Amino acid sequence: MRKIILMMQVSLDWYMEGPGRDISWHMVDEELHQHFNDELRTMGGFLDGRVSYELMADFWPTADSDPANSGPLSEFARIWREMPKVVYSTTLQSAGWNTTVARTVDVDEVMALKAQPGGDLALGGADLAASFRGLGLIDEYRIYVHPVLIGRGKPLFQPTDATAQLRLAETRSFGNGVVLLRYEA
Repeated sequence: MRKIILMMQVSLDWYMEGPGRDISWHMVDEELHQHFNDELRTMGGFLDGRVSYELMADFWPTADSDPANSGPLSEFARIWREMPKVVYSTTLQSAGWNTTVARTVDVDEVMALKAQPGGDLALGGADLAASFRGLGLIDEYRIYVHPVLIGRGKPLFQPTDATAQLRLAETRSFGNGVVLLRYEA
């Protein structure tokens, strides 16, 4: 059965974005971007909330047509475009680029997705992650901690009374100081 893997980047103080959705502090260099491509290329699909999807759809569909976007950037544009996607939204009417719109996170539908053949499913977005976490649907957490304190913004994890025991499966540091913490549920 496929796994649902939350893959998110955070500051050292655990914000996934700064005020105004600022992610300019992300330290995605060529090494880290190539790592993301290598990981995501093997996935069977992307599961995103509306905001994450729209941010991605605003840039990636044509990013590889710009000669300034070469190497891993250009490669990811092709990965994103071709990968099946599910966007969870109550307001989005339609979505392009190999995307299905789902109105709610339905446990039975998610379990049916997991039962399909193919690679694991990459989960993105803090709000969607909270819904999946609340339903016990996240199998693995891949958190990329950037060596920067941003002071305020949107935290990756929302307050909850639920406790989740995780097992450390891997750590990895990158040349730019980013550290991957991979935990299994």
